[in-house]
Amino acid sequence: MNGLILINKPKNYTSFDVVASMRKICNQKKVGHTGTLDPMATGVLPILLGNATKAQSILPNDDKKYSATFKLGITTDTQDITGKVLSTSNVKVTINELQAILNSFIGEIKQIPPMYSALKQKGVKLYELARNGINIERDSRMVSIYELELIDFNPEINTVKIDVKCSKGTYIRTLCHDIGDSLGCGATLTELCRTSACGFNIDDCITIENAKTLASKNLISSKLIKTDKLFNLYKAIKVSIGQSVRFKNGGPLDIFRTSIEPNIKDKTIIRVYGDDDSFIGLGIICKEKNELKIYKLFNNVI
Repeated sequence: MNGLILINKPKNYTSFDVVASMRKICNQKKVGHTGTLDPMATGVLPILLGNATKAQSILPNDDKKYSATFKLGITTDTQDITGKVLSTSNVKVTINELQAILNSFIGEIKQIPPMYSALKQKGVKLYELARNGINIERDSRMVSIYELELIDFNPEINTVKIDVKCSKGTYIRTLCHDIGDSLGCGATLTELCRTSACGFNIDDCITIENAKTLASKNLISSKLIKTDKLFNLYKAIKVSIGQSVRFKNGGPLDIFRTSIEPNIKDKTIIRVYGDDDSFIGLGIICKEKNELKIYKLFNNVI
């Protein structure tokens, strides 16, 4: 199979666990995913099958949406409730103070990636260092918080629930930790669900158990989404049989012999389809030569 299946990742599964399960369920060798979720998290995890794994590093829509709950008055070494408690404190926060702090995190912000993360330092994953009691300096990086909405605040048990829309690379654990810091009482993540990724929503997902049931009835392909759906943000063109053969073989196409607008910007990415509507792959504009060059081929993708 070539395409993607949307899985609602269960709690206490790693993203690799889901990939391994889907490899077995689909009887497929080439399987990947579009973005790691922490084991404690649930939610949207697009699973890539076959030639769709080529899309892993070139996804145009990396924005994510999350529903997160965190507890005020506590910090942990992992910045979530699974970690070792580092501190506790009294909480004296009003809803107005909370809302003001949340508002201050909307926009471009700096984040220091947590030690318990898969980022690498000199080839070693940070969480491997952290598990050995090693804490190293990490450079901050810019991330974007597009939306941050307060859904619920329970001052009796000091819990806060928020909905977040953010850019790729945003750590929600760190966001909650930093909000707690700004409030002066600390905070740690207790629940996390990714509600949207790659343009797909949680309502589009099935569970691993659903996938097993469908596979047992030879119906799993009914949940397969075509790979080109990952690239809906790009404009599309249809080419002739001859152009299709040339493009598949790595040859560039003359812009003026396609339906591409002459004033198109350099380095614009285009979806390319054959005259039979089959998805061939992605091209990229080279204005210097007025050509559409190969960006990524998905020759055999459905």
